Amino acid sequence: MKPLDASAQGVYLITVTPFTGSGALDLASTDRMVDFCLDKGVTGLTVLGIMGEATKLTMEESRAFVRRVLARVDGRVPVVVGASAPGFAAMKELTDSVMDLGASGVMVAPPPTVRTDDQIVSYFQMVDETLGPRVPWALQDHPVSTTVQMSPSVILRILKNSPTCVMLKHEDWPGLAKLSALRAASDKGEVKRVSILTGNGGGLFLPEELTRGADGAMTGFAYPEMMVDVVAAHARGDRARAHDLFDAYLPLARYEQQAGVGLAVRKYLFQQRGVIASDFVRRPGPKLSAQDVADIQWLVARQDRRLRELG
Repeated sequence: MKPLDASAQGVYLITVTPFTGSGALDLASTDRMVDFCLDKGVTGLTVLGIMGEATKLTMEESRAFVRRVLARVDGRVPVVVGASAPGFAAMKELTDSVMDLGASGVMVAPPPTVRTDDQIVSYFQMVDETLGPRVPWALQDHPVSTTVQMSPSVILRILKNSPTCVMLKHEDWPGLAKLSALRAASDKGEVKRVSILTGNGGGLFLPEELTRGADGAMTGFAYPEMMVDVVAAHARGDRARAHDLFDAYLPLARYEQQAGVGLAVRKYLFQQRGVIASDFVRRPGPKLSAQDVADIQWLVARQDRRLRELG
């Protein structure tokens, strides 16, 4: 499989991890999920992310899941694997394992223990050294989950120190000014140009982020075709069409991004679309109420009507 590099663009969908109704890995549903994502036109997949319940898997389950995804993808699109871990030994073990299986690269977020700018830069210097010169990696900037705030100047320092960091997963919110600052720095030659894929709230600011210089999206949504079509419309210069498509899906995307319950919403929708057999979320995790389901069904029907109107 082609290694991850700074030219990455399009939609790298953050996948869910399918479980059976009893909580075991559901590898048959994993196959269907991969087929579904590729059929919808994604240009890459990202597995073992935060919404992939990575922290709820054992190391062996993580390997088994990645192995199944890679086998089903069969080299058709790049696959990035979340490798964030409390310690560098575990990060190295998982990284070596998935790269041997054929992953394109890994993604690493800062731990909540690093606070100062110097601590953050030093941490990612150690990440770069731990992963080694042959492993391309993506820097995940997601302060909502990590509580770590990385300013543009800190990110630029990390990029200058890390030759194998080829991508920024930009998830700061609000983050449009940060995105503009990073693109301006690379345009001026102050730092190498890396791929910037955005993940704010399931793509809640995707059209604006594309206008600011993002190369695409790396996030999850039960309707990945929305992001694929929005990115394609923007790439061909049809900004109005990109916004119109985005607007049609926005109410459901917003509902799916509720703190706490969002993953359960996404898995329910994937189950309803025939992608996975069960919407089971491992503990600790939310369950949908009857009122939640009624909300979702109403929003789906409304979305379908708006898409028919757009044609």
